[in-house]
Amino acid sequence: MKKYVNRIILAAVLVVGFSVAASAQVVVRARLNAPVVVRPMAPSPHHVWVDGNWRPRHGHYEYSQGYWAEPRRGRHYIPGYWAPRRHGYVWIEGHWGR
Repeated sequence: MKKYVNRIILAAVLVVGFSVAASAQVVVRARLNAPVVVRPMAPSPHHVWVDGNWRPRHGHYEYSQGYWAEPRRGRHYIPGYWAPRRHGYVWIEGHWGR
């Protein structure tokens, strides 16, 4: 019985450890500036521009270009932003809201 309890505890520790590592945020001392992008022409009047996002990768941020998207009815795009933290800033990704 003790053997099974130890395995369950070990499994729980591993799951929590991996979930914390997966949700870890990268903190930078200064907000990063997005590169200057020439926005291409919209595919239709219904499309909206989705700004580029900073994505954490291997301990730093990489920029992904913006794109045109056709929103679903009742949705709008909320742009990403740099949120202040204790030792710098973290990027909060843009997302679709109601």
